[in-house]
Amino acid sequence: MQYSFWQIVAWMFWFMLLVAWIWLLIAIVTDIFRDHELSGWGKAGWTLFIIVLPWLGALTYLIVRGRSMNERAMRQAQAQEAQAREFVRSSVPAPSTADEIGKLADLHHRGLISDAEYEEMKAGVLAGRTGPTPPTVAAPRQPA
Repeated sequence: MQYSFWQIVAWMFWFMLLVAWIWLLIAIVTDIFRDHELSGWGKAGWTLFIIVLPWLGALTYLIVRGRSMNERAMRQAQAQEAQAREFVRSSVPAPSTADEIGKLADLHHRGLISDAEYEEMKAGVLAGRTGPTPPTVAAPRQPA
């Protein structure tokens, strides 16, 4: 059986529309059960509405609860990002004071930071505060 170019294009269009529709239904059902403020009866009602009248149910849900759906998704993304950052912070050991002073001395020796900057940053490291970050890539200073 041979298909024309436009039949294939139409088939691809309907297939992608079906994939988008399934994705939307999964996103809506996930949001229904993610919402802690919605009662059990509310969750059952919305789920039943989505199953019995899928087109009308999905459009109604997006109109009625679309803004709060986005807010819940943003809160979840922020919580996941904070959790990932905390994991990275806890996994990577903090550099020692000696390492930091060694890096500053190397930058000073290469002429990337001045004597005053070196002393200021060194005092900051010794005091345990994080001051201005020393430049890691910079052009060497020209002698005055």
